[in-house]
Amino acid sequence: MDKVAVAMSGGVDSSVAAAVLKESGYPVIGVTMLVRPEDEASSADSSNDARRVAEMLGIPHHVVDLRDIFHEKVIAPFCQEYSMGRTPNPCVRCNRHIKFDALFRHARALGAHYIATGHHARITRDETSGRALLRKGEDRQKDQSYFLYALTQEQLSHAMFPIGNLTKEEVRAMARERNLPISSRPESQDICFIKDNDYAGFLKQFIPRASRPGPVLDEQGKVIGYHQGMLNYTIGQRKRLGIAASEPRYVIAIAPENNAIIVGRRESAFGDELVATQMNWGAIDRPAETITARARIRYRHLEAEVAITPVDNDSVYVKFIEPQLAITPGQAIVFYDGDKVLGGGTIASSGKSTALEQK
Repeated sequence: MDKVAVAMSGGVDSSVAAAVLKESGYPVIGVTMLVRPEDEASSADSSNDARRVAEMLGIPHHVVDLRDIFHEKVIAPFCQEYSMGRTPNPCVRCNRHIKFDALFRHARALGAHYIATGHHARITRDETSGRALLRKGEDRQKDQSYFLYALTQEQLSHAMFPIGNLTKEEVRAMARERNLPISSRPESQDICFIKDNDYAGFLKQFIPRASRPGPVLDEQGKVIGYHQGMLNYTIGQRKRLGIAASEPRYVIAIAPENNAIIVGRRESAFGDELVATQMNWGAIDRPAETITARARIRYRHLEAEVAITPVDNDSVYVKFIEPQLAITPGQAIVFYDGDKVLGGGTIASSGKSTALEQK
């Protein structure tokens, strides 16, 4: 069997993924990334957990310093998106440019033919077309295919998701059965490179202008308050707006050129169209005409029926059958046919016309 490198974060999913592969007879090595910008010590806990698991499994363990390329490919674009009033999804970029590219190149140098992770997703092969098909994980509550849509066919052909057919409870049970020291470790819901989930503090270091106070406008362009920096807001937000209103107001647009936040009633936070760019088609070729599918506009968003019309090689126009709350530029939109990922892209605009743009 070909050697497999497992991206070990020190968490239960990647640890069990390594155990499953080892027990299936694969030659396995563990690789742990250093990506946080502060220093090597900032990733010590995860590295030590991964090393302890690797020792218990009897597999070699390597620590790979990817901080420079991580800053270039993930952190810098993340900050740039926020400076433009968008809300990015760094996990998508990390998977495509770091785990399944930069880390895999290091793994290849160590003799590995595949890179495996603890993602809840699956890969099958279309026998007719030969395509690698990305599919949802068996545990639909933990499915992470949304974050993996940008992987290329080449990357998918060298990827493995050993726990994709297991539920989270089954994964934890396997960790306990094997006495792995991370069996009860809680899941992290934070972005890995932002300490203590302090988005504002992190972003102020890189884009201080986005922390400048500015006007809060209503849908008619009237100033009704002042915000504490664009980086504190996202489309659909209704808390901590710093305004007095007789009914809840939602952020419906962010205008970085004016350092302004536009708010409106809940119905104004809904939209039924968007343009997505940076498209990556996985299960199908780029459509030549309008097709229908189901789509997610956020990780936890319920899938909605859409019509997808190609605009050019890189972008599509998407029309929702039913209006959706908080279509957010910068987030990913991912298209599905059942449990199969057709493709996806980055939301560039929601098609919403704001009072500020009309002025």
